[in-house]
Amino acid sequence: MRKVILDLAVTLDGFIEGLNGEIDWCIMDTDIGAGEKSFLETFPEEIDTVFYGRKSYELYGNYQPEKESGFKDFYDKINRMKKYIFSSTLKNAGEHTVIRDNIIKEVNQIKNQKGKDIWLFGGASLITDFINNNLIDEYRLAVHPVILGDGKPLFQSIKQRLNLELIEAKPSKSGVTSLYYKPVSVK
Repeated sequence: MRKVILDLAVTLDGFIEGLNGEIDWCIMDTDIGAGEKSFLETFPEEIDTVFYGRKSYELYGNYQPEKESGFKDFYDKINRMKKYIFSSTLKNAGEHTVIRDNIIKEVNQIKNQKGKDIWLFGGASLITDFINNNLIDEYRLAVHPVILGDGKPLFQSIKQRLNLELIEAKPSKSGVTSLYYKPVSVK
């Protein structure tokens, strides 16, 4: 079965955006998650599908960074992948699929299809729905060395406790630490 992987940047104090939606604190470092190969090289090889909420899709579903940024190849690969947008208001997403309801059923059907793992890109309310319905198989958080003090929290309106087991921690030269967790059952 394919895994749903939540992989995103978060501040040390748990925010994914500033008060005005800003992400200027996010260190765009090609070394993040680097071992022998960086995140930019390995992650697109692990996945072939991306899950977006409507707002995240509209902002980043076809994102094209500047060639000089070092992220162009990464986003070229991501932009060619199968995309599902979870929204009750989005009318059209071109060749991509819009899921309006029955999230648990739809996600489990997609997870049971042949293919690579699935990236849960976000946003915050979609992530909350996935957490509350136990649909995330792995959490990969790139913790950035900044404290915003306020903004949009990663975890909000969580209905029950979720215990996680640390799989791996990867520091980078920039100070970003990638933390990999998997959910564990409470006995």
